[in-house]
Amino acid sequence: MLVLPALGQAAPIPATVQPQAPPTVLVFGDSLSAAYNLEAAQGWVALTEQRIAQAHPGWRVVNASISGETTAGGASRIVAEVARVRPSVVIIELGANDGLRGLPLPDTRRNLARMIGAAQGVGAKVLLVGMRLPPNYGAAYTRGFERNFHELAALFETAFVPFLLEPIARDRSRFQSDNLHPTAQAQPALRDHVWPVLEELLD
Repeated sequence: MLVLPALGQAAPIPATVQPQAPPTVLVFGDSLSAAYNLEAAQGWVALTEQRIAQAHPGWRVVNASISGETTAGGASRIVAEVARVRPSVVIIELGANDGLRGLPLPDTRRNLARMIGAAQGVGAKVLLVGMRLPPNYGAAYTRGFERNFHELAALFETAFVPFLLEPIARDRSRFQSDNLHPTAQAQPALRDHVWPVLEELLD
């Protein structure tokens, strides 16, 4: 699947928008990053914020994740959000809801590209966090869905975590009753999975 360079273009952002002190990690995700059905402090993003405070004092974390968010929603919000927050690092964890709804793969790809482009456009480093779908969505769709993340990470030269749920995916006990959202007990494993890749971006 070919991607035209134009897919990474976002609405113009003022040239004066630059990362400001303190350096900030902006998290753009869905319910997996919004601590769905948990206390906010229990989620992997909040746990990551705690670790950053210990290992890299002076950084802050802004969690702009919204439960139910699609890549279209993220693409519609990100220009204003990066202009407001002025992040040094942007974590993009979106796409799962697109896949669960069977939305067109080219649309998901285009939206993710726009988000990456908007973040890089203000000088932020990007960590793209991928997702996988269960096999009942069909082999062609699931392969294409996963391939989107890999190819975009390579195209835009972002940091990359291929599958957020990798450390817990095979353990049913680590998911809530909906079998989609991790339990509070599983959140530290998600933090630890993302951390080595994220820490490299915290200069």
